[in-house]
Amino acid sequence: MTDMSICSRDNPIFKRLKKLAESARARREARMTLLDSEHLLAAYLDTGGQPHTLVRAASFDAGRFAHLAARCLQAKAIVLPDALFAELSPVATPTGVLAEAAWLAPPVSAAIPFVIVLEDIQDPGNLGARLRTGAAAGATLAVLSKGCHDPWSPKALRGGQGAQFVLPLQQNVDLAAWLRAFAGRSVALALGGSDDFYAQAYEGATALAVGNEGAGLTEATAQAATVRMQIPMAGRVESLNASAALAAAAFEVVRQRRRKTTA
Repeated sequence: MTDMSICSRDNPIFKRLKKLAESARARREARMTLLDSEHLLAAYLDTGGQPHTLVRAASFDAGRFAHLAARCLQAKAIVLPDALFAELSPVATPTGVLAEAAWLAPPVSAAIPFVIVLEDIQDPGNLGARLRTGAAAGATLAVLSKGCHDPWSPKALRGGQGAQFVLPLQQNVDLAAWLRAFAGRSVALALGGSDDFYAQAYEGATALAVGNEGAGLTEATAQAATVRMQIPMAGRVESLNASAALAAAAFEVVRQRRRKTTA
């Protein structure tokens, strides 16, 4: 594969990549995004994805880039001056490698439903981290409210570290309506919950709903869930942050289901 050099911001390929880096609308209309870093590109390839375009900064090692490009059967490879590459990168210290790639749509598992429901998560890194928690816990689906950040933005993808490639997503969802229709037990993780989360059983179909760090779940969403619960805390603090609460709850579901399968 021969690398094509681009040195102008007026180049149509650079303009296209710039739109994907900056615009949720452009990503949504094209169903494309930018993957930042060798690790994220490798995760995309490992799940069967094939990028459309590979991009390296001029200062990035050409041999390492060629090793990645060898796995990308039909991708066009381009080289950008470091200054232009930095305009596409979502981080202050660019990694040196980007890939233009189509959104993936992993199939919904036939396993017992285990859903994470996310309301109004507006920080991209925070959203990606919660999707990563869900994927690591074996969630079968993530349901995102209309107020959530774009899960396919470069920053959210960095936070997810490949979660979006393996965890099915439903976006722009009316959460209260979705929770009322869910054929299982839905749990609103919220302050003021009357029940101890660890005292319940989660071997059947389960959905865990969490809100953002500032406001938590809206009252409409919390009321639409089957039950409102909180994580018991032995220490003298007001609350866990929402990401930690989701992780604690998700892996309690994992623990119970493992216990059932090994019993």
